[in-house]
Amino acid sequence: MEMTSYAPGTPSWVDLGNPDLAGARDFYSRLFGWTMEIGPPEAGNYTMCMLRGRSVAGLGPQMNPDLPPFWASYVSVADCDTSTAKATELGATVVAEPMDVMTVGRMSVIIDPTGAAISLWEPRDHPGAGLVNEPGSFAWTELITTDVEAATAFYGGLFGWVAESQSGGEMPYTEFKLDGRSIGGMMPKPPMMPAEAPSMWGVYFAVDDADATVARVIELGGTVAMGPQDIEPGRFAVVVDPYGAFFNVMKLKDELTG
Repeated sequence: MEMTSYAPGTPSWVDLGNPDLAGARDFYSRLFGWTMEIGPPEAGNYTMCMLRGRSVAGLGPQMNPDLPPFWASYVSVADCDTSTAKATELGATVVAEPMDVMTVGRMSVIIDPTGAAISLWEPRDHPGAGLVNEPGSFAWTELITTDVEAATAFYGGLFGWVAESQSGGEMPYTEFKLDGRSIGGMMPKPPMMPAEAPSMWGVYFAVDDADATVARVIELGGTVAMGPQDIEPGRFAVVVDPYGAFFNVMKLKDELTG
């Protein structure tokens, strides 16, 4: 599905800060078929990952070597400064104050009241991912949190998200909706996660075949944390790239790819 703009409050972009940018380019290009457009040195060689001529994700240098590499989720906002100030009022901690990213947009990074990092993106030249829900592109973002109630209040206040919870499965699950559309998910931190693991946002990429993708991840030097297994939206797995960054891959059911 091609995208040219995102309504404020919609997850719109994902990127990875990695200690070995060249290695990350090699891994993800071979896994997803991405071509790489490498930015200038003054931008840290930030790399746009391209599919069918459209940007689908970003790869950049690791900004904090004390933290493990992770895929970051960005939410589109109308005004980064205003939204950042509102996030602070709602109990968030600002770890990167609003800043211009050349001419492509303005961003900040916050930690929500439950400890999960998320980025705010005010688009200018770069609205966000140009393709979504197609194999090799961003498909879903999901919060794993230690406090569902606090997260529900925070994101509802910040972005106007409405939380709809489902309790029929083994693990309670919440969908965040904006104007009636599902735009993200949330679940309580599962007991198998290490106690020291913080609340976090996780990224899903659509794939043609979850099992084949998992096999390819292993072949390229990554590991598997969970799955593949079937869930309501499709078949998914949690995998880890060779540098320690977790991400999810999912073969979506056909009705969810439009």
